Amino acid sequence: MNNQKNKTMSQVDIQSENQLNKSEEAVNVRGAGRPKGTSKLYAFRADKEVAAYLDSQENKTDFIKQCITQQMEAVKHRKEDEVLMQLGEVMPTSRIKPMTLPFFDVKVVAGFPIPLNNDEQAQNIEVLKMLCPHPDSSYLIRVQGRSMIEAGVNDGDIIIVDKSERNPTEKQIAVCELNGEYTLKRVRKKDGNVWLVPANPEYPEIEVTDGDDFSVWGVVTYIIHKPVYK
Repeated sequence: MNNQKNKTMSQVDIQSENQLNKSEEAVNVRGAGRPKGTSKLYAFRADKEVAAYLDSQENKTDFIKQCITQQMEAVKHRKEDEVLMQLGEVMPTSRIKPMTLPFFDVKVVAGFPIPLNNDEQAQNIEVLKMLCPHPDSSYLIRVQGRSMIEAGVNDGDIIIVDKSERNPTEKQIAVCELNGEYTLKRVRKKDGNVWLVPANPEYPEIEVTDGDDFSVWGVVTYIIHKPVYK
């Protein structure tokens, strides 16, 4: 019985211990006098179900590498989202269900009223597609803070950020990563240096120095907020 069990286990090994030893000996002979590389050789045991699934893959090595890479990317994105929570509530637009609303392509002026009760004048549009040209790379973020109020971004507003845009103009608002923290600012160059500029005189401008870890995470494409009643 034990022999049969051992035989079954050896069938699902990625590489048997004997094969590993021979491979290591061959590597030692061929690589004598050469510097060691950064790659490592791994072997593991898999149960019957996992082994059968691995055996069904055309290239087992590439499949395992792809699975590990996807897991690493998922962990990276989770950590990134946790840090982004410094700005406020974060939601990828890919998780939002499509929604259509009637759209009237007419000019609304603060003068004589214009009738908008004729459904024939309206066309249904998909709101998310209109606000997010690149939905796969766009995020909704509920802002916390008042550093950009003079740019129309108030505390509690929802901004739509496009990660595919990484080169903002001096007038655009960007989500910036500076030394592991995220901030909402305009990016401007002064005398060859990069500065993060708020839109509120109560907040200071931030100079990005050579020792800082800085990058533009994305550019704000839309700002959503409730009407201000005074």
